[in-house]
Amino acid sequence: MIVEIDKKSGFCFGVVYAIEHAESFLKENEKLYSLGDIVHNDEEVKRLRQKGLISISKDEYKNLQDAAVLIRAHGEPPETYKTAIKNNLTLIDASCPVVLKLQHRIRNAYEKNYQIIIYGKPGHPEINGLVGQTNGEAIVISDIEELNNINIDWNKPISIFSQTTKSPSKFYQIIEKIKSIAKNEVVVNDTICRQVSNRAPWLKQFAKNYDVIIFVAGKKSSNGKVLYGVCKNENPNSYFVSSVEEINPEWFKNAEKVGICGATSTPRWLMEQVKEKILSL
Repeated sequence: MIVEIDKKSGFCFGVVYAIEHAESFLKENEKLYSLGDIVHNDEEVKRLRQKGLISISKDEYKNLQDAAVLIRAHGEPPETYKTAIKNNLTLIDASCPVVLKLQHRIRNAYEKNYQIIIYGKPGHPEINGLVGQTNGEAIVISDIEELNNINIDWNKPISIFSQTTKSPSKFYQIIEKIKSIAKNEVVVNDTICRQVSNRAPWLKQFAKNYDVIIFVAGKKSSNGKVLYGVCKNENPNSYFVSSVEEINPEWFKNAEKVGICGATSTPRWLMEQVKEKILSL
């Protein structure tokens, strides 16, 4: 049986950047707090916890004093930085540079009095950071149908952005709908990270080349759920696992070629473990 790992799967640049920051700090310090899980993958969170990285909630962060805290790749709203000053916290800012640039562009548009619309998932950490650039006034939509039900001032100039990890095709459908309704200027900002969005068409092709696909991702990964769906649509013999313990030998009974792939939050070492496990069956 041939078992191959997709060469394009695994951490995106932003996640690599954040993990490098955490590991570098922990080489010289025993403990570092992370505001939320550094990545949506329990196995990687567990590995870094053993090195001294401790995930905390927003409420725990507000009460923390005199400590070092990592800002993960998703970025944070301005309030997070104000809390750090008030509580004497040292911030290790590992916000993805792509996200930081997007925050800056949204803040500029907001200050110029544009109506800000962001295509994304409400409540997602990146979205919280983006909306924070507008004093909470940005309108977040996750689906084109929502445009009929939300309170938008269509007479105002509009500046539309996207969460970096969303689908380009859906984003452009929303843009066309907004342009057809708006009575003033509409400024389109294509802020989707192509390193992430290009993975779907790539995996569509990858999944066709194997008898069985093993998709490795954390259960909390939104990106993982979407990309697994892409694989499943192309290859019905696609299976989602979060750890080697979830692998079922029955899946490989008649398989000659097995492909392993994962989300932007899936560590390479975990996909290697999955490969070794399959080969040992």
